[in-house]
Amino acid sequence: MKKTIICFSTLFCSIISFAQKYEFQTIKDAEFSPVISQGATGTCWSFSTTSFLESEIYRTTGKKIDLSEMYNVKYTYLKKAENYVFRQGKAQFGEGGLSHDVINSAKIYGIATEEQYTGKLPNQEKHDHTKMVEELETIVKKAVADTPAKYPNWKQDYTAVLDKYMGDFSTDSNLSANNSFDQQKVVSEKKLSPIELLKSTKLNLDDYVTITSFTHEPVYSKFILNIPDNFANGSFYNLTLDEYIENIDNAIDKGFTLALDADVSETTFSGKNGIAVIPNDINDASIILTEIKPEKTVTPEYRQSEFENFNTTDDHLMHIVGKAKDQKGNIYYKVKNSWGTKSGRDGFVYMSVPYMRLKSISVMLHKDGLLKKTKTALGI
Repeated sequence: MKKTIICFSTLFCSIISFAQKYEFQTIKDAEFSPVISQGATGTCWSFSTTSFLESEIYRTTGKKIDLSEMYNVKYTYLKKAENYVFRQGKAQFGEGGLSHDVINSAKIYGIATEEQYTGKLPNQEKHDHTKMVEELETIVKKAVADTPAKYPNWKQDYTAVLDKYMGDFSTDSNLSANNSFDQQKVVSEKKLSPIELLKSTKLNLDDYVTITSFTHEPVYSKFILNIPDNFANGSFYNLTLDEYIENIDNAIDKGFTLALDADVSETTFSGKNGIAVIPNDINDASIILTEIKPEKTVTPEYRQSEFENFNTTDDHLMHIVGKAKDQKGNIYYKVKNSWGTKSGRDGFVYMSVPYMRLKSISVMLHKDGLLKKTKTALGI
């Protein structure tokens, strides 16, 4: 009888230790703005990067400011249209973009507050670009087919569609720099234009770099990554896979956040469960979304092969705001998503190190978040 009880007890303990639901303990958290939804749009690149800039402003000034995601989207849509038409349709045209598109736009047009420009029409609750994108695509395709010579007003028509769905915005409008997330209203008589608002944040947009890791380019080289949404031909710094992850960890440990571009098409990226993992055993693909299971060891060669066979694609941009660990000590990146607070874990996804090694395309960060050896090697 004793033997039976002991065996049952041992089996019970074994089952309990084997099947463990995720419990996360915070290791490091930076300051970040509330989770919001991008709605029915493909503008994750602006939501993630704008959130990143909001955290950067807080990190450098201690001020919380609610920036408009759609302000730079509108200007970037204009650039995408010119790129498509002047390349005679031999280019990507769509809603997608990358972090450097927000930076490029802000350098020219500045930034706006959400209070000044929501990018929505009066009484419109959620962003929805479904019809707008269809109309924009019709215009640029007509401009290519007819040629701008026969369709000289295509830019005016294109801008009119943007205004129809996103509202008109004048760069001469005055902006308040004092709208904060905590609703503390700071009295100020000075109203700022988008360029003045950018200057007031003390952000130096030239300080932001994008790092990645691929074996088809030399280590420490600066190259243009050939992915569809890189319509602006933005440059990436190439690192070894280990050094790439080391720099992500170093930035988080120092209190920096990072804008992340990653593949979220995997069945083991769960917006519902707020988990992104790479199971060692494919048979664990379903259960690993709720229970801790062993994960795959990701080598540079495996990462490269998954990229080249299109199993890893540039799908979605998010914002890395911290690190956590589960009860077994496994490390995860706390990633702020733009699918609303009902998605994932209150709007966040906990991404494992193996997932980051395999499925992240790149990260943008302030150059001071880089390791000293990396900055030296890259000459920045």
